[in-house]
Amino acid sequence: MTTYSYSAVDVQGKPARGTMQAAGQSTVILRIKEMGLFPLKIREQSPRLSMTRRLPQPAGRMASKSQAATRPGAVRAARVKPKVLAIFTRQLATLLEAGVPLLRGLRLLHEQEESRRLKAVIGAMAVDIEGGDSFSEALARFPRVFNPLYLNLAKAGEISGSLELALRRLADFMEKSGRIKGRVKAGLFYPAAVMTVALGVMALMLVFIVPRFKEIFGQLSPDHSLPGFTLFVLGISDMVRHNFLIVLAGLAAVWSAGVLAIKTRAGRGAFDLAKLHLPVLGPVFRKLAVARFTRTFGTLVTSGVPILQALTIVKEAAGNVVVGRLAERVRESVEQGESVTGPLRGSAIFPPMVVGMIDVGEETGALPEMLNRIADNYDEEVDNAVQSMTSLLEPIMIVFLGVVVGSIVVAMFLPIIRFTPEGDQGASP
Repeated sequence: MTTYSYSAVDVQGKPARGTMQAAGQSTVILRIKEMGLFPLKIREQSPRLSMTRRLPQPAGRMASKSQAATRPGAVRAARVKPKVLAIFTRQLATLLEAGVPLLRGLRLLHEQEESRRLKAVIGAMAVDIEGGDSFSEALARFPRVFNPLYLNLAKAGEISGSLELALRRLADFMEKSGRIKGRVKAGLFYPAAVMTVALGVMALMLVFIVPRFKEIFGQLSPDHSLPGFTLFVLGISDMVRHNFLIVLAGLAAVWSAGVLAIKTRAGRGAFDLAKLHLPVLGPVFRKLAVARFTRTFGTLVTSGVPILQALTIVKEAAGNVVVGRLAERVRESVEQGESVTGPLRGSAIFPPMVVGMIDVGEETGALPEMLNRIADNYDEEVDNAVQSMTSLLEPIMIVFLGVVVGSIVVAMFLPIIRFTPEGDQGASP
């Protein structure tokens, strides 16, 4: 058993302090709530730690401690891959469910972690918690690693005394989000690869093959005039060959301008709006937006996060400016005492069936369960939409590639057909 000191407040806001022995911080939180108090801060009292703090330390140890204190600030800017963070969250939840204290669990995970970035973060968190900070306070020091969704779910789990359950929900959320994002990326890889091959083949033919045909045409008959389509292709070839660096610079400038425009608020809004209304890709992005909105909202509300705070986090984690603005309108509607579904009905993103299911869940008091059910259903919808998109884009990309290459081939063979005796006889009156 470990001795913990705590500070809390009662219903009227009066402070209360004390100590108790428990197996872990979650047990302390549960007991404090049973006393009718709301925990503010819990600190583990370690006799060995208190004794070492009273003793004077050598200069070497003080220097190493000051160096360790500066590490978290440097680690704070480092990002961790979502997949690695999901594995850490799942492992920590499993340890807590098995009865392992939080500090000991973090140390165990710190020893076996292979990612150097996350290893440094876990070590810094263990030092903070050993110094008396709560788990959510330790997480808040690394905003680039733990987003507001992660932080608020962990804080809600601490307050409710079910941190292990909150971490398991977080792991489920990150794994499902990563899986559905991977499916969308895999579906978009095929058309991107075909377009890259088409541009590469077209550049190869214009730079190396078409000039050879131009020499052949001059040797066959310098007096013959070439067809207009052939002259057009030869002109493009000459422009690309003689102005290759200028063409590359122009393409790079267009790409850079597009990237910079997307980084602006207006440009990002226009880009996200265009994504939702694309002919073939639009349905995939809309279903993905619905799945992400309902999954994030449902996970937060299920974990006990207040609905207004949950909608603020949904806005930040939406990943789409249009959906974020919609979440803000929903929050304003709820703040004014109206329903969640009001702003959703007028949007072109949420289908009437989804809005109806959310409305039923709100009326029956089963909104979290209904949101999670919609998210599970739309995960499958996104998968089906990606498969449909791939099967539809495959023939379109093949036809596009055939038209591009075929047009260049036809342009090169038109003069050859005209230079033949049959072509000259057919062309003469």
